[in-house]
Amino acid sequence: MNSATPPAQYSEPLIALLAGEASGDLLGAELLAALRARIPQARFVGIGGPRMRAQGMTCWYDINALSVMGLSEVLRHLPRLLRLRRELTRRLLRERPALTIGIDAPDFNLGVERALKQAGLRTAHYVSPSVWAWREGRAARLGASADRVLCLFPMEPAIYARYAVDARFVGHPLADHFAAHNDRAAARAALGIGADTQLLAVLPGSRHGEAQRLLPAFLDAATRLRGQRPALHIGIPAASPTLRRQIEIALTGHALPSGAVRVLDAQADLLLRAADAALLASGTAALEAALAQCPMVVGYRIAPLTHFIVKRLGLVRATRYSLPNILAGRDVVPELMQDACTGPRLAMALAPLLDDPAAAAAQRAAFPALHAMLHAADAPTAAAAAARAALDLLAPSP
Repeated sequence: MNSATPPAQYSEPLIALLAGEASGDLLGAELLAALRARIPQARFVGIGGPRMRAQGMTCWYDINALSVMGLSEVLRHLPRLLRLRRELTRRLLRERPALTIGIDAPDFNLGVERALKQAGLRTAHYVSPSVWAWREGRAARLGASADRVLCLFPMEPAIYARYAVDARFVGHPLADHFAAHNDRAAARAALGIGADTQLLAVLPGSRHGEAQRLLPAFLDAATRLRGQRPALHIGIPAASPTLRRQIEIALTGHALPSGAVRVLDAQADLLLRAADAALLASGTAALEAALAQCPMVVGYRIAPLTHFIVKRLGLVRATRYSLPNILAGRDVVPELMQDACTGPRLAMALAPLLDDPAAAAAQRAAFPALHAMLHAADAPTAAAAAARAALDLLAPSP
């Protein structure tokens, strides 16, 4: 499909976008801008936040209506969420958009997408669940809901192919937000940190439960490292005011001098670009650190009961857990999971990255290739690739 000429039968299409949380609002805004660049006449409706609204989308529901986290909170809001999904599905079936794109939030969006697909309407799902890590069978469920899955990671389409699901790698938006060469000096200047100051970034997760499980071990590791390196500075980004308060309370129980620790309001990407090394939770933060070319140690714990269940039922098939190692297909960064995620072991794994330039350089050498892997071919950005893959669903059949 030519980017300047929309399909004749959809010259002014109605396109629905359904975003479920703040990260989805950012993804949705970038996708919406790319969609509009290809089909300027399109009208956009659905669920979004301030960023999507600023791009001209008519929000039938605000993104905050879906932004609930934690089992107890989900259960408390479940009747309202189910009612909202029914109302949204009925409205979409009545309005019959040319295309509906669910952005992440699979527990909410896949049910809507499935109803629309069964009614003969075109659907896409942007951001695959982690089928490469656990419960691969979910790929079949996505195929029943979406005509096409837009994947952020290059290894995902092959998994979907095993279930005869149309999936396209469109690239990861984070790869567009980090330069190929990190300007560490500029990042340090922005944070007011001296060029010779040794800096450890500590990222215990962006959610209350993650931080509650990881902060004790992470701060213990930082305390041990600073005890041997009195000039070491520690930066901890807080994703929200609530998380900042949680971090500050946790710090009161440790021997870290107040002048050695700085809690930042967000700014995780800037901190990672400035740091000598990072201790962080497994997940997107590890990918950000790789893109920021920051050597790292990854630690993670899940609730003991959850860990017992997933191990007993064999739900997790992955042998590697952090995204840098999964993408590389080898052990690029140390991973200390569950019982291994302790202060002494984390400190021991971090020490070479702070003391041995060769150990830090070995990790950094692997990161540019990972950055390159996260760009789709023939598209300037992930959003542009996603827009192309989604709008191709509207092309007339040959």
